[in-house]
Amino acid sequence: MAAPKKSRGPAGGQGRPGRSLALILIAMVALTGGMFLADQPTPRLGIDLAGGTSITLEAKSEPGQESAINKTNMDTAVQIMERRVNGLGVSEAEVQTQGDRNIIVNIPKGTNSAQAREQVGTTAKLYFRPVLTVAQGTPTPTPSASSSGKPTPSGSPSAPTADKGKGSSTPDPSATTQGRAVTGALKADATPKASTTPKADATPSASAADQAAAAELQKKFAALDCSSKASRAAAARGAKPTDAVVACSSEGDAKYVLGPAEVSGTEVDNAKAGFDQSRGMWIVNMEFTKQGSKQFQTITKKLSAQQSPQNQFAIALDGEVVSAPQVNSTLSGSAEISGSFTQQSADDLANVLSYGALPLSFKEQSVTTVTAALGGEQLQAGLIAGAIGLALVVIYLVAYYRGLAFIALLSLLVSGILTYTLMSLLGPAIGFALNLPAVCGAIVAIGITADSFIVYFERVRDEIREGRTLRPAVERAWPRARRTILVSDFVSFLAAAVLFVVTVGKVQGFAFTLGLTTLLDVVVVFLFTKPVMTLMARTKFFAGGHPWSGLDPKRLGAKPPLRRSRRVNAPTDPKEA
Repeated sequence: MAAPKKSRGPAGGQGRPGRSLALILIAMVALTGGMFLADQPTPRLGIDLAGGTSITLEAKSEPGQESAINKTNMDTAVQIMERRVNGLGVSEAEVQTQGDRNIIVNIPKGTNSAQAREQVGTTAKLYFRPVLTVAQGTPTPTPSASSSGKPTPSGSPSAPTADKGKGSSTPDPSATTQGRAVTGALKADATPKASTTPKADATPSASAADQAAAAELQKKFAALDCSSKASRAAAARGAKPTDAVVACSSEGDAKYVLGPAEVSGTEVDNAKAGFDQSRGMWIVNMEFTKQGSKQFQTITKKLSAQQSPQNQFAIALDGEVVSAPQVNSTLSGSAEISGSFTQQSADDLANVLSYGALPLSFKEQSVTTVTAALGGEQLQAGLIAGAIGLALVVIYLVAYYRGLAFIALLSLLVSGILTYTLMSLLGPAIGFALNLPAVCGAIVAIGITADSFIVYFERVRDEIREGRTLRPAVERAWPRARRTILVSDFVSFLAAAVLFVVTVGKVQGFAFTLGLTTLLDVVVVFLFTKPVMTLMARTKFFAGGHPWSGLDPKRLGAKPPLRRSRRVNAPTDPKEA
C-alpha cells in the first residue's frame, strides 16, 4: 500500500498573513513617527511649486584674458556650480547659461540661499605659497605670529614641531629685517626671464630690479590693513601665480608676504572636512594628484631647510591665507587645513576644493525671489487631474470587482501613506524636492499599482472558473500573479532608472518618483494585498461567493467541481443485467 502524499503548505508562506501585516504596519508607524520627529510633516517643494531664489551671475575675465569667456569655460562653470550646490544637499537646483556671459542659478525655497550664493560664485583659486615674512594685520607691524597666521604676544613660546603639515612659529623681525627677508627670498626664487646666457651687465640690472620689486612689495606690506573684508579681498587681487604677493589671513589678524605659488589648487584630488578629537577643532584634509604630490613634497623639502618664518608655507584661498603651517620635514602627498573653522565653514571649504576652481570669476548681477503663483496653479490643475483619474479607477474597481475593490482601495491607501512619508523624509535626508514632474510620476504610479491588483484578482477568478473554491484559488493564483507583477514592475523601474541617469533637471524628479512608487508597489502587494486577500478568503462573504464579493462562481461561469467516482465492471451476461 502506497504511503499517502504529504500535503504542501500554502504557497508563498502565507500560512501566517498576520506577520506580514504587522511588519508593514510597523513600517508605516515608524515612517510617520520619523516624519514628525524630523519636523517635516510635508514634502519639500521644488522651486516651481514653492518658489525660491534666482541668482544672475556675470562672467568677468582677468586683464589681458578677455578670450577666456567662451562656451567651453561657461559650460565648465555650470557643471562645477551644479556639483557645488548639490554638495550642499540642495536638490532640484537649476544652473544654466543665459547669453554668452551670464549664468542663472535657481535655488528652491527652504535652502540656505546665502550659503548657496557664496558657493556658486566662489572662484576657489587655491595656491600653496612659501611665506617670506609675517606681521600683525594692521599698518603697524607686530613682531610675532602663530602657525595658523594668528599673531601672538611678543615673547610667547613657539609650538613644538608639527605634524601633517601643521605647526607654528614666532618670528621677531623688525621692519628692516623683513625687508631683507623679502629681498633675499625674491632673489632665491628669481627665475631668469630672458636668455639662459645673459650679458655681462645682466646681473646688476637683475639685482636692481629685484631690489626695486622688493622695495615696492615691502611698501605694500607696511601699508596693508587687513581689518576689513574688502581690504583682505583686494590685497592679492590681480596677482599672478608666478608673482610674489602680499596677503591677509582669512580672519584679518595677520598679513604676509608670500613667494610665487609652488602648488596649485587644481592639483587637489579630494578634500574632506572632519573633526579632530585630540585638538577639539574642525579641519579639512586634502589629497593631491600624482603631479601635485610631487610638487608638494618638493616645496616641503625646500622649506624644511629654512629658518622661521621662511620654513612656513601659506595655504592661500582666493588671495587670503587660510593657514600657514611650519615645515620641519618633507611631507607626503597630503595636507591639512586648520583654523577657526566651524562645521559649516569646514564643509563649505571642502566642498569648494573637491569640486574644483571656476575657470572664470563671476560678479553677482541680481538676486530675485521667485514666486510659486504659476506653479501653484499648475499643481492645482495636476491634483485635479490626479483626483479625476483616481476616481475613475475607483469606479472601475467597484463596478467590475465589487467587494474586491475594498482590498484594492486599502492597498492604494497604504501605498499613498508610504509614498507621502518617504517623500517628506527624503527632503532633509537627500535634498529631494517635489516638483510638478514628480507629481506627474506619482499620478502615473496609481495606474501601475492598480494594474498589480488587477493581475492578482484575475488570476484568482481564473482559478474559481476552473471549479476551485476561494481559499485554494487564492494560494494557487499567487505564484503566477507574483511572476507577472515582478516582471511588470521591473520593466517600469528599469525605465525610471534609465530616465533618471540620462536626463537632468526636473525630468529627474519624474523618474525618481516613478522608481520610488514602483518599488513601493512591490512592497504593498507582497506585504499587504496578498495577506489581506488570504484573510478575506476565510470570511463567509468572500468564501461563500456572495454576489457582491466579486467572486460569485455563477457570475464568473465556473465549471462544476470535479468529483471522483469508483469505476464498476459492466456485466457481460444479459441475465445478470
